[in-house]
Amino acid sequence: MINTRRSLLLLLISALWVLAAGAQVTVIKAGKLVDAETGNTLSNQVILIEGTKITAVGSNLNIPPDAKLIDLSHETVLPGMVDAHTHMCLGFRLYGTMQNTSLQGYKTSTSIVDMSRSMLEAVLVATLTDTTGYRAIQGVANARSMLEAGFTTIRDVGNNGNYADTDLRKAIEAGIVPGPTMINAGRIIAPFGGQFPQLLSPEKPDIGKPEYFYADTKDEMKKAIRENLLYGAKVIKIVMDDQPYLYSVDDVKFIVDEAHRDGVKVAAHCWTDKGALIAAEGGVDSIEHGTFMTNQTLEIAKRNNVVLVGTEYTQFVADAMRQSPLHATYLDRLKRAYQVGMPMAFGSDLDLDIPGHSRGELAVSDVENYIEAGVPAKTALQIMTINGLRLLGIDKDRGEIRPGLAADIIATPLNPLDDLRTLEHVNFVMKDGKVFKQVK
Repeated sequence: MINTRRSLLLLLISALWVLAAGAQVTVIKAGKLVDAETGNTLSNQVILIEGTKITAVGSNLNIPPDAKLIDLSHETVLPGMVDAHTHMCLGFRLYGTMQNTSLQGYKTSTSIVDMSRSMLEAVLVATLTDTTGYRAIQGVANARSMLEAGFTTIRDVGNNGNYADTDLRKAIEAGIVPGPTMINAGRIIAPFGGQFPQLLSPEKPDIGKPEYFYADTKDEMKKAIRENLLYGAKVIKIVMDDQPYLYSVDDVKFIVDEAHRDGVKVAAHCWTDKGALIAAEGGVDSIEHGTFMTNQTLEIAKRNNVVLVGTEYTQFVADAMRQSPLHATYLDRLKRAYQVGMPMAFGSDLDLDIPGHSRGELAVSDVENYIEAGVPAKTALQIMTINGLRLLGIDKDRGEIRPGLAADIIATPLNPLDDLRTLEHVNFVMKDGKVFKQVK
């Protein structure tokens, strides 16, 4: 029996060597090649790819005669983009009219519900009526859309029913469906009521499950983290302030310590300045939204090496989400975060289905926010590429266009360092050495 197993193992190793030796060699001729880290642009570069990895980059490389040639000599080539705050398996539509158009409700409440109750009601209805299977199919469509728009990596931060996000990630990794490299959060951990506390009743206290783990004690927090990890979560997402009762700094530190001990990071949904301050002092890895963060809280978060995933909506999306007054608020916080020097990564936070617009198209349109806020193109490009990879903790495997890293590459008609809007017109997408889109 031992000899048989040894023979099978040797046979498997031999087969892997054969596959490696026969890996497809691809050569990309890049008219311009952007280094997102330095902001430098090189001309007439050649990228050599074997299988899924980049093996060489330069201007005078020997091109193997049997290599597959991709001519992007009239394009600008750069790393794939990263969306660090997505909801692939959630899509809802709004009906009726918004009843409160005042920004004051946002500022004085711990919950978004005062401003657009209709939106939360629509989310709740979607989570109750759409099965996990249906939502996984939504995820397949959204993941493909994101990849075609140039996002080769995403972090899905919850609201995916009963682990539809894990199933989607596994399907992408197995090559069953196309999609970006995916880091997923599983079920969101929150104080009692999740993000629907004002919509619940004593007769149906668990209506927010399985969308959320209700975790108020340390034992409940630990169990929620472990159950998430067992069922495939790669990051932990917590809710800080959609309830009248908030996690304490000690609570957050406990969650962070438990998650970090198991090798995963913690993302914290923070709507109010108070929630963001607690999250920053608790040492989370990222603050999501941070809509009303003051400069003082931004400084504290920066000092504690917290990354802001700002999820700024364009005016078009804010109008569709019935959050029109928030666009200016988001831009103000974006400007202040840039001036403070707060490390930032890009997040779209899209979960509303807008007829005639794909998820990827809407996500990449957020470049307009950086332009409107006066963020330099170099900084904006870093926010949308390498900063996200570092936050996700996979920058040693992919992100830059250099030897040894995964071949996640996109191309645009113009140089985004000169015209950031060109990112809205990605015409070439390669992920792990495989071409998923090429407009000729």
